[in-house]
Amino acid sequence: MTVRIETLPPEREKTLLAAYSGAVAAARLRTLAVFVVIVVLYLLAGWMAEVRPLTFVDNIQNFTAYIAQILPPLTLANLPADVAAWYWGLPKWLSLLAETILMAYLGTLFGGLAAFGLCFLASANLVRSQAIRFCARRFLEVCRTVPEVVFALIFVIAFGLGPMVGVLALAIHTTGALGKLFSEVVENIDMKPVEGLTGTGAGFVETVRFAVVPQVLSNFASYALLRFEINVRGAGVMGFVGAGGIGQEFLVAIRNFYYSDVSAILLLIILTVVTIDLGTERLRHHLLGREAHA
Repeated sequence: MTVRIETLPPEREKTLLAAYSGAVAAARLRTLAVFVVIVVLYLLAGWMAEVRPLTFVDNIQNFTAYIAQILPPLTLANLPADVAAWYWGLPKWLSLLAETILMAYLGTLFGGLAAFGLCFLASANLVRSQAIRFCARRFLEVCRTVPEVVFALIFVIAFGLGPMVGVLALAIHTTGALGKLFSEVVENIDMKPVEGLTGTGAGFVETVRFAVVPQVLSNFASYALLRFEINVRGAGVMGFVGAGGIGQEFLVAIRNFYYSDVSAILLLIILTVVTIDLGTERLRHHLLGREAHA
């Protein structure tokens, strides 16, 4: 059985080919224009920010020289003794590292609870009052706009040095960051359960509890774990402003030119962050996968 392929009239085919060629040329022109705009903005931003590539190239050897200075003298013949001398302060550093992780945990916990309570008020599909949504969203914006280090500096002046300062700073910033993410998850839920409960006379709290939370809980947990990873790194910097943790010891080593201590603490922080990242990543994927199969 033969199939006859219909062909267009020559005039119609020519018109369509011309239109297609014009559309392709216009798309290429738009792509080129966007590329040119990006390059111009890139060059303009570099000029205004005083980015000097030649200065970077001329001074890159200072960075590599510092890296070479902080590396310890390890030898295969005496490797165990060299490693022991390199990590002479391991018990103290592990204690400070545990303090840093606890700061990140408490900051994530307190900030996550606050974000959980505020995200529903900032969601347009649950709250019809523009005034309530405006206040909730602006409060979350203030919390996440100010960096953690700035909050920590303010709290150091108010409460003095110590890990509590880092916990408060991380908690406030986490509230703003997670509140934004949580509210976006809430705004993408299926509204049919919400409409069903509202139609039976359920109040706001009951609607959130039975119609919203079951849909968003796994995503909330995933975002909270991701934020915990970020806060572990942020808590390491908190010590630079006197908020305790391993960052304070790291700053002391840098200021006093304890080169081997700098590399030892830095490697310890990197290994800890990598381990936490891998663990929380698997847990996040497990939670999201379980939601997909529910």
